[in-house]
Amino acid sequence: MTYEYEAKTEKEAIELAASELGLERDQFDVEILEAQKNTIFKKGYVKIRVHTDDSLKTVNTLNSEEKKEKKVFADPLPQDEFETKLTEFVETMIRNMGYEVSVEVMFREEHKLGIKMNSKDSSILIGRKGKNLDAMQLLANVYAGRLGREDVRVILDTENYRIRREESLVRLAYNTADKVRTSRSSILLEPMNPFERRLIHTTLNDIGDVETKSEGEGLYKQVRVIYKGIR
Repeated sequence: MTYEYEAKTEKEAIELAASELGLERDQFDVEILEAQKNTIFKKGYVKIRVHTDDSLKTVNTLNSEEKKEKKVFADPLPQDEFETKLTEFVETMIRNMGYEVSVEVMFREEHKLGIKMNSKDSSILIGRKGKNLDAMQLLANVYAGRLGREDVRVILDTENYRIRREESLVRLAYNTADKVRTSRSSILLEPMNPFERRLIHTTLNDIGDVETKSEGEGLYKQVRVIYKGIR
């Protein structure tokens, strides 16, 4: 499904989309349709197109009055039956794959739970470009839904891969922008999940002579970085 939103800034447009769709920001892909900066004669705005996967939609069970500031807790031990069952599920899943692992809670936020996996086989659990990690994370979220917690987004990580991957993608975005500006052409990047694609779009959004768009079908689409000249 695709939806379009408009706001003063890209951040506000994305927040509006997340709020109305009941999704976390890493559960949909954002394409910048129009971006107008503030001028003396005209107010700036950003128009985005949001691409969603219906299987990733969560149920927003809280209204605006019930929403509170997110808090993070550091206790790695499961604090309730849900966390206990979920960590046991992740640990059993990986052990059934033939790898030794210990599992602990990495962080807790409103509607989000981070789970850290400690294993000497972390590189295998991550997989190429994090695809194994993404697949296990999807299964963990499906299981969370079966436990009646569709409102919770489960994040799996090991060896701080998520942070390292994010830093790597930001560098890739800027390096690619330099290349297309030099060659005055376009470059198609590797297939990425929705969160990774949105990171590329957001990183390059303020570069005036470069634009980005997503291409392909399914969860893993590609981002094309295009030289368009100074407006």
